[in-house]
Amino acid sequence: MGKRVLLVDDDEKLRKLLKEYLEGYEFDVLTRADGEAVPNTIRKESPEIVILDIMLPKKNGLEVLKEIRTVSQVPVIMLTAKGEEADRVVGLELGADDYLSKPFSPRELLARIKAV
Repeated sequence: MGKRVLLVDDDEKLRKLLKEYLEGYEFDVLTRADGEAVPNTIRKESPEIVILDIMLPKKNGLEVLKEIRTVSQVPVIMLTAKGEEADRVVGLELGADDYLSKPFSPRELLARIKAV
């Protein structure tokens, strides 16, 4: 397999669809339904990129992003329904490398992964 991607989203259907789509482009996709284990997963699995939803159960994606930045500089693309300018700015200020609002095109996400 190719580059390792960590996809964190509570929407099971979306996780399955994106996993299948990205694997079609030779990505090795790890998935998580919430953010609690993300820093540990990054330490153990060394993904080359993280795709992170903001609205997650237990911990929101912005909290998870802060935790990621304490352990890694892995590129992070925020993928979320919260697409207002203020939301995007906060995500970028906290260390996200890119921000994509839902609904989105899987092809655009793929292009952004490759660009990051």
